[in-house]
Amino acid sequence: MAEAAPAPPRQEPRRPGQRVATGILAGFHVGTIGGVRISLDYSWFIIFFLILGTFAGAVFPAHAPGLDRLGYLVMGTIGAVLFFVSLLLHELAHAFMAIRRGIGVEGITLFIFGGMARTEREASTPGDEFVIAGVGPLASFILAALFYGIAIAAGASGLPLPITVIAEYLGFLNLVLAIFNLFPGFPLDGGRLLRAILWKATGSLRRATGIAAGAGRILGWLLIGLGIWALLVGGALIGGLWFIFIGWFLGHAARASYQHVLLQEVLSPLTARQAMTPDPESVAPDLPVADLVHDFFLRRPYNSFPVADDGVPIGLVTLTQVKAVPRERWAGLVVADLMTPLSDTLIVDPDATMMEVVQTMQRSDVRRVLVARDWELLGIISATDLARWLDRLSLVEEKSA
Repeated sequence: MAEAAPAPPRQEPRRPGQRVATGILAGFHVGTIGGVRISLDYSWFIIFFLILGTFAGAVFPAHAPGLDRLGYLVMGTIGAVLFFVSLLLHELAHAFMAIRRGIGVEGITLFIFGGMARTEREASTPGDEFVIAGVGPLASFILAALFYGIAIAAGASGLPLPITVIAEYLGFLNLVLAIFNLFPGFPLDGGRLLRAILWKATGSLRRATGIAAGAGRILGWLLIGLGIWALLVGGALIGGLWFIFIGWFLGHAARASYQHVLLQEVLSPLTARQAMTPDPESVAPDLPVADLVHDFFLRRPYNSFPVADDGVPIGLVTLTQVKAVPRERWAGLVVADLMTPLSDTLIVDPDATMMEVVQTMQRSDVRRVLVARDWELLGIISATDLARWLDRLSLVEEKSA
């Protein structure tokens, strides 16, 4: 039995407010709940202020007339914050159930179209998929009942009208969120429930995903058509545009999700050793940056080099890092000044599966990994190496079309 590779030095946890990147969405880490990292994508700020403006400028004035502008602004702020808390609780339900089923969760990102809980892998069984998908809408139904209950209690006890209005509208929004997510189009929760049922019936995750993703693309086109109709016939500019954007996003996400399953089929049998570029040329940490450019980047067909000290890998330097430094500052700088240290550059074992490599690359800002065992550098895997196997993906997709 092969010896396991020693783990790289543990990375320091990111502080609230620090930028994170996941390969799908990027944003700011704002905290952790129950061990699950919470991030805000940059697009979240757009939708937050749009919802705040809609609440304060149209919805709440129509349901609670007679307040001044400041009053509606306060109501809008409270309503918008509680709405996104509801979205977060919906995603936390998915995340905690996934953890309970033994699936690691990288984090939750709130963005312009709602939220996304990012798991480290797909569910292993149709039963796990069904339970993890179903708990999100269930959480939204519970929140809808809770807010409607607060609205009824507030009205019966004579509390100020704004409390009743906010609670009642949040109950309505959570109800809509639960129902919409149950539409049978992947990657909505309803599409995942459909996939779980088809997976159980056919025994094929790829086939089930293909059907559910097809339903998701159809649903996306229907929403786009509804948005165009709302624009041209109904005169609803904002509503029509939202339907079009959501439909486009749903169709795009459905196709991307299906390709991810195909990617798993292609990469799962492979190991890092099979996909890596073996015995990569390394550079010394004290090599001047000017020499790095002239003797390596201009003479070799590579965009990155491992940095090794007496044969022991200590980091990675990329062409992008060099380009970020003005040429006039190269004098006096050495590779160690620019490289990503090993504490931040992720290492994989040569026997790691390629899906593990892909997940590792997604967590790495440099999008490359070093393949090593017992701190002996064996190879490097870059996006170019991965692209060679993605060519196989296109063959699988053509065969299945």
